[in-house]
Amino acid sequence: MSETTVDRILFRLKTRGPESIADLSSAFGVTSEAVRQLLVKLEADRLVTFEDQRAGRGRPKRLWRLTETGHARFPDRHADLTVGLLDAVRAEFGDAGLDRLIARREAEQRETYVQAISGIGSLEQRVARLADLRDREGYMAEWKREADGALLLIENHCPICAAAATCQNLCRSELAVFQEALGRDALVERVDHVLAGGRRCAYRVTAA
Repeated sequence: MSETTVDRILFRLKTRGPESIADLSSAFGVTSEAVRQLLVKLEADRLVTFEDQRAGRGRPKRLWRLTETGHARFPDRHADLTVGLLDAVRAEFGDAGLDRLIARREAEQRETYVQAISGIGSLEQRVARLADLRDREGYMAEWKREADGALLLIENHCPICAAAATCQNLCRSELAVFQEALGRDALVERVDHVLAGGRRCAYRVTAA
């Protein structure tokens, strides 16, 4: 299998979560044996691992997922520099100064999203536009409609994860920013969060 296929499989595990060999084989049109050999090699490189999931009788289903090292293949942009700058701001200006800096970033982000989404008709179109904006910022964002009609905004990657772990206030206002950008007829709820141990960040959007 080519290096391109390796990257595509890693990307799929990143964006779709744990999958079986059969799932990956079907998705990429290669044999199950070829996928198995690749996963064994990636496991040896500590990029993937597996867990056996039992559901009823019979053999448990083996699901493969990225390890922490595998997730690191999708880098946190300028992580060391950003964390260093945040530490420097806190040391120089205190927590109050850092809060002012974060508040300014929030205001600029809010204005950008509101301007980009303003005038878009349906809630579905607005969520799609917001997903596109976040995707361009490196969040590997996408959206989908749930079976109950709700819309799910999914961020498969956090490009500021190291900075957010150091200063969790960096993502404190995402709910409020998304709420304002999507409009008063939308209700936004965070249902998954990387900093709380989730594989991704996800937001459920329904009509208010």
